[in-house]
Amino acid sequence: MKFTISREAFLKPLVLVAGVVERRQTLPVLANILVVVEGDQLTLTGTDLEVELVGRVSLDQAGEDGGVTIPARKLMDICKSLPDHAMIEVSQNEEQCLVRSARSKFKLSTLPATDFPNVEDSPESFEFEVPQMALKQLVDQTGFAMAQQDVRYYLNGMLFEIKDSQLRTVATDGHRLATSFMPVGLPDEAGQQLIVPRKGVLELARLMTEEDASVRLVIGASHIRAFTNDFIFTSKLVDGKFPDYERVLPRNGDKIVLVDRLAMRGVLSRAAILSNEKYRGVRMTVSDTNLQVVANNPEQEEAEESLMVDYQGAQIEIGFNVGYVLDVLNVLHSDQVKITLSDSNSSALLADGGNGAAQYVIMPMRL
Repeated sequence: MKFTISREAFLKPLVLVAGVVERRQTLPVLANILVVVEGDQLTLTGTDLEVELVGRVSLDQAGEDGGVTIPARKLMDICKSLPDHAMIEVSQNEEQCLVRSARSKFKLSTLPATDFPNVEDSPESFEFEVPQMALKQLVDQTGFAMAQQDVRYYLNGMLFEIKDSQLRTVATDGHRLATSFMPVGLPDEAGQQLIVPRKGVLELARLMTEEDASVRLVIGASHIRAFTNDFIFTSKLVDGKFPDYERVLPRNGDKIVLVDRLAMRGVLSRAAILSNEKYRGVRMTVSDTNLQVVANNPEQEEAEESLMVDYQGAQIEIGFNVGYVLDVLNVLHSDQVKITLSDSNSSALLADGGNGAAQYVIMPMRL
């Protein structure tokens, strides 16, 4: 195997593919990426057995066909450290890989390509295409609410629901819930749910970089696969039952508050400074045209601030984890936020002040 490529052309797919590789591995070959040359096509593959990413690059001139696995981090770090516009020559020499650029020369240990595992295929049920930026927005609007290391393993991921010609994403950690949707023009009978693990969701979002391009999603019995112009991404699905999100969405809220998003974000960011570091609680009191925010901590320190809101109704006092509210305000892009409340012990429903597709549920705190 042998090929020559510019640093810039090599680095983009290498960084993305190496990002899939875990630092701590049970199998030595999983710390490597698979490098295959076929004519003028270079293919890079990384996997952790749950997520697999294949990057494809066209070479300016055909190389010598072959394949080998090379340590991912070391190869990436070498390429990053080379000067801009450098040309890189990679060749296989028995059990070593030679990386040359100008006067630099590196020898890396390798493992055979035959040792590299494949994510097994599963029967495909259907496929569809969506714009890359729309899918990225959908994931960004909901991904922050995914659990990280919950014993309820099905919460450590994101629900993708295809139903009523829409693709909906839902994420929850048990304290808050985020959901959003976009139309995909699928037949209604295509309704199904799948849970994509947290790492798969984050890696998929990283690939969505092309403004005017689409991504083809292929749904299988135990996998989801995404095809872009330069990459093929595969993730195993979580085998579990996601909570019924529709039962969580509050239906009986009769107190509607409209507030300027940026102003509220500023008030809460300042109040958070003096909130309890462990519980992060803030108390909000809503009365006619006024929202008062109070935070304090065990050191007897206190922050108090108020802002104008659009609200007519009975006064209501409710406590929240300030971080949860800020997470929502950071992913919304509207000028106004609509907050729907019913009482001090019921969840709040947040959405943008227009007709946005995203909705957020935050459970209250007792303060």
